[in-house]
Amino acid sequence: MSFSASLSAFLLEHILWIKVLSWGIVSVGLIQSLTYFLQLPTAWLELRKHSQAGDSETAWQLLTSDGVAPPISLLVPAYNEEAVIVQSVRSMLTLEYPQIEVIVINDGSKDQTLKAMIEGFDLRRVARAHEKKVKHAEIRGVYGSPFYPRLLVIDKANGGKADAINAGINFARSPLFCVGDADSLLEGQALLGAARPFMEEPERMVAVGGTIRVVNGCEVTAGRVTKVGLPKTFVPLVQTLEYIRAYLMARLALSRWGALTIISGAFGIFRRDIVLEVGGFSHNTVGEDLEIILKMQRMLSEQKRDFAMRFVPEPVCWTESPEGLKILGNQRKRWERGALEGFFKHKKMLFNPRYGNIGMIAFPLSLVTDVLGPIVEVLGYLLIPFFWFLGMLSLQFFIAFTALVFVYGVFISASSLILEEMELKRVPRARDLLILVGMAVVENFGYRQLNNWWRVVGWWQFLRGKKGWGEMRRKGFKTAGA
Repeated sequence: MSFSASLSAFLLEHILWIKVLSWGIVSVGLIQSLTYFLQLPTAWLELRKHSQAGDSETAWQLLTSDGVAPPISLLVPAYNEEAVIVQSVRSMLTLEYPQIEVIVINDGSKDQTLKAMIEGFDLRRVARAHEKKVKHAEIRGVYGSPFYPRLLVIDKANGGKADAINAGINFARSPLFCVGDADSLLEGQALLGAARPFMEEPERMVAVGGTIRVVNGCEVTAGRVTKVGLPKTFVPLVQTLEYIRAYLMARLALSRWGALTIISGAFGIFRRDIVLEVGGFSHNTVGEDLEIILKMQRMLSEQKRDFAMRFVPEPVCWTESPEGLKILGNQRKRWERGALEGFFKHKKMLFNPRYGNIGMIAFPLSLVTDVLGPIVEVLGYLLIPFFWFLGMLSLQFFIAFTALVFVYGVFISASSLILEEMELKRVPRARDLLILVGMAVVENFGYRQLNNWWRVVGWWQFLRGKKGWGEMRRKGFKTAGA
């Protein structure tokens, strides 16, 4: 019997399972598409309800009023951040906020991160009383500066980002703490904007997240983004579009639905007492920013406490994104592993009304987008053309299905840009907006498929129990005149 005849016989014998698989691929795709379609108007409504755009008078009142803005400890884990750490910390020390302390945690860096800070801020060893309420690796030294009284630097043995954050929590003296990244720059009034929900609902609010934007292509002066620009190369440029879509559409919608499952590890504010109550950040995950939110949601729901979490889009944290495909791929694989670790660790919340919208909306969405989504999409890329080649799908259906997938992807990205331009206007030039619209088209032809492949590899790494973050090289910020 020839190969083609054998293949035909096999397909006929398993035709039922092939149809089930095909409809499964189509169904997951339809659910994802419907979700995106619903998120767009929901994000717009949430943005209009809680918009801080142009509200500079209120920000000034918060800045100058005594006792209105709660004190914040800004925790900055740092591992091999020699290239950016001094400029980043200088930026944080000049943030416009009434009561703030900056705590940098050097997590056993192998480069000259600690030396750079000692020289940059004239650090000296100091004593700092603290309680070890959550576990972390050994503290090797604590440093302060007579010239920067709001700065504290903790040098500790390497334990990972979550371990470093826990050390910072133990040393923090404020009721709120903000987690930042050493490779990131907060806008001057970012903390004021992100802290406002805590002032509006002081009893209910337990966590707030802000927007992350790509700093590649921007000019930085004295730790501030002074000129917003787009990256010159494809990899960070396509991430600029991804970040706009993810934050301005998806997280705004989830915030309105009361279904936030993640607040970015680069810019999030938390109530210290609640985080201590859940035992701090977990050590056994690469998705600590997602897992801490799930732990808080789970505990507070089980205790039937009234609480709220919110995403606010106006406060911006500028972060350096990967410049090359290798490092970007490692990042996306790690993100997928983190999402899967969080989902399966807290799987009892799935479709469980006890956990409110987290159980009935957020976890089902995670099941579709994080657990099934990457595998189903990659299977779709392979099987739909294969079924057409075998004559199981008509040419008209194949063309229509392919066109619909790509056109819809462009529509979602372009709609996010429209929402950005209508409400926030953070893309300063019309030319840049046109470039991003072009990227909304281009990303669907190759990049989207590659991204899903990375996520499938992340799935495989999760099954094999891989741990660790992998490499993330920094180039440093582009300074004016450089």
